[in-house]
Amino acid sequence: MKLDGGISSSLHNSATSAQDLERAGYTGGWTAETSHDPFLPLLLAAEHTSTLEIGTSIAVAFARNPMTLANTAWDLQAFSKGRFILGLGSQIKPHITKRFSMEWSHPAPRMREMILAVRAIWDTWLTGAPLEFRGEFYQHTLMTPFFTPDKKDLGDFGVPKIFLAGVGEMMTEVAGEVCDGFICHGFTTEKYLREVTLPALRRGRAKAGKTMDGFEIVGPSFVVTGNNADEMRQAADGTRQQIAFYGSTPAYSGVLEIHGWNDLQPQLNALSKQGKWVEMGDLITDEILNTFAVVGEPETIAPELNKRYGDVIQRLSFYAPYSSDQSRWAQVIADIKSV
Repeated sequence: MKLDGGISSSLHNSATSAQDLERAGYTGGWTAETSHDPFLPLLLAAEHTSTLEIGTSIAVAFARNPMTLANTAWDLQAFSKGRFILGLGSQIKPHITKRFSMEWSHPAPRMREMILAVRAIWDTWLTGAPLEFRGEFYQHTLMTPFFTPDKKDLGDFGVPKIFLAGVGEMMTEVAGEVCDGFICHGFTTEKYLREVTLPALRRGRAKAGKTMDGFEIVGPSFVVTGNNADEMRQAADGTRQQIAFYGSTPAYSGVLEIHGWNDLQPQLNALSKQGKWVEMGDLITDEILNTFAVVGEPETIAPELNKRYGDVIQRLSFYAPYSSDQSRWAQVIADIKSV
């Protein structure tokens, strides 16, 4: 199983954090699009590492257009010598329309078309064929030599892999059809993964005439661990609040419903509108916490992760929404690498 970690989004720390991951034996390092740009830190990460795969988990697709994504991903793939993964996600409507001031409509079909458009642009750059992408949401029909990067940039590495994050069945099916991998949202359980996510991915692969061979799934990653009781309590509290935050989003209600927790989402949503973040976390019972997260002392984490997901995921990325230090994860990393 491949193990991925997080690269600091602060440009002052991104190179060092990437080097730390490489030294610790991680396969890859991801950046997120939160309070900083997700792509800029990866340039520094690529410069200061030699084997670490780097990627975005995630970059907000609908805050951009296919041409800008194609350019940025091409350059990072070339500079990193084939180590870049373009990880995309849709975000939700209020952020796209109110934070980014961009258009929102039919997210799954739009995402499918966006990814196909990126691939069409890359194909034009590689082959010299005319750019003739005409879709419902995106049209790209102009490309001149002045704006075409040199295909020698990529050497023998080829274009980047594209991964897509999702929760709902339609977006997940799109990932199976047009992408190279799928990033499970942290708000995913083993039951939801097996009963909803995997069937949707298989349907998407079948549409494209492909099997799951070579397709990578980045697995659910909430982990609650610590070296003593105080650290465990802090980790549990932080994780409860993060689960509650995601659970308040209507788009993710299906994950709760499959477990029979239908009434929880409206309660969390109501509290979120009042800004009662701590109270939201109080609604996450031990049963819910243990369903979403692997909870235990460091030496118990790898066996439980392998038991839940070892036969269905290819990459694992920890999600620890609480303060921690690398020493806490040393045992976990060593154990997972031995799986």
